[in-house]
Amino acid sequence: MTFMNRLEKYAELAVKIAVNIQPGQSLWINAPIHTPEFIRMISKEAYKAGAKLVHIEWQDEVSTQIKYHFAPDEVFEEYPAWRAQALQQFSEEGGAFLFIDSSNPELLKGVDPKRISAQSKAAGTALVKWREYMSANKVTWSIIGVPSEGWAKLVFPDLDKDAAIDALWDAIFKAVRVDCEDPVQAWKEHNATLHDKRACLNRKQYKKLRYLAPGTDLTIELPEHHIWNGGTALNEAKNQFNPNVPTEEVFTSPRREGTHGVVRSSKPLSYQGNLIENFSLTFEHGKVVDFEAVTGYESLKAMLNMDEGARYLGEVALVPHHSPISESNLIFFNTLYDENASNHLALGDAFPTCVEGGLSMSREELDQAGLNHSLIHVDFMIGSAEMDIDGITEDGQVEPVFRNGNWAF
Repeated sequence: MTFMNRLEKYAELAVKIAVNIQPGQSLWINAPIHTPEFIRMISKEAYKAGAKLVHIEWQDEVSTQIKYHFAPDEVFEEYPAWRAQALQQFSEEGGAFLFIDSSNPELLKGVDPKRISAQSKAAGTALVKWREYMSANKVTWSIIGVPSEGWAKLVFPDLDKDAAIDALWDAIFKAVRVDCEDPVQAWKEHNATLHDKRACLNRKQYKKLRYLAPGTDLTIELPEHHIWNGGTALNEAKNQFNPNVPTEEVFTSPRREGTHGVVRSSKPLSYQGNLIENFSLTFEHGKVVDFEAVTGYESLKAMLNMDEGARYLGEVALVPHHSPISESNLIFFNTLYDENASNHLALGDAFPTCVEGGLSMSREELDQAGLNHSLIHVDFMIGSAEMDIDGITEDGQVEPVFRNGNWAF
């Protein structure tokens, strides 16, 4: 296949699998300004699928950089009310959201972390209702990736700019199965495999998971009547979509106060334009009480201090070491890809879809069910070929879930 053939298949995959646009549904695309051709392909595919309207919001990293370096401090403590209202209205009218991630992981390197933290808190507060819609899957949403120069050069530092971008395109196409003869059918089969794994774990209803790996000895308690998800999700209209493309995970939300021990990262975390590397977190009664980082300590500290819930876990996800992204032996420096090469956890907000009846619960009822609440939800990678995970049943039996980084069943 030529590059354009693969790009067209990727656009089709974005529309038919990622957001699964329905006739009469509108689509909102957050799009990097340097890939207009691909965005136009997605727009065309969406209209062919029956979309009512395709709204495109163009993103420019250089402009973002300029803002963080030169804008007055007070602008980072505000978020436009009109934009929050637009997102909420688009959601309430049944629209779908496609986020195209192309960010340079070091975009905001050298920027005062207080500016970044202030902007994140302002956005989180203004968009709390919209993010609730997303975490509850009341609306269709998905994230896919395309290369940028800064990102490509970080992944492939020994290549020149054009060669690095080409290499990252190749890696992305492989990760999302675009190189298959029929990518849409390949994704239907892959989703079925993930559904089988989550069904098995839902039958087991483990009380706890125990993680052992170099630098990691962690026990995570799961809520009563928890639900494992993975692959496709259902929106409020009962239409399927894939929130992440690629995805290799099955996931649930832990009990807020039930995490104890130490966990060490296995891959870098790109957080708000900065890299956090070689870090560890120590948990007591669910809360991070100590932390270390070789690189990005101040960024990690700002993240953990975002609000009270930022120091508690909101997600536990299982990903086999033998998976396409892991076996590429690449570090993508991008959570969308790296989290699908490795077992991972997330600090911050939990998913109401991960406990029985959660979608109809109030905030207070979700708290009582043991789910965490926060302005953030940040995934970080902990898995490796040396990780073992045991499931502990209600009566104390210990069963292997992962051995040497892969499924034990």
